[in-house]
Amino acid sequence: QVQLVESGGGLVQAGGSLRLSCADSGRQFSLNIMGWYRQAPGKQRDMVATITADGSTNYADSVKGRFTVSRDNAKNMVYLQMNSLIPEDTAIYYCNAKVPTRFPGVFSNYWGQGTQVTVSS
Repeated sequence: QVQLVESGGGLVQAGGSLRLSCADSGRQFSLNIMGWYRQAPGKQRDMVATITADGSTNYADSVKGRFTVSRDNAKNMVYLQMNSLIPEDTAIYYCNAKVPTRFPGVFSNYWGQGTQVTVSS
């Protein structure tokens, strides 16, 4: 089992910055695909950014150039640095871990409880 605990959300004015953190309790963190997703009221949960075990990153078009995902395998942590925030970034942000299984290409999926980010105009 993997437990994910997010922190760092809050209220910020447009143009400001926040840094989200996610702690992973698993024993093979370095092998995981880690990601951040967000869900605004009345909308589906969407991918924001992902980072693979080898450090390759992928971003939603709406956050490219503003958000940066990173990981620290020594600390079992993944981060999301959010700059130039806009009101449309307001959502609950969830940490996600895709943990490899013994079956090639098959992953177990885990979610954190979410952290609220609110950007005021």
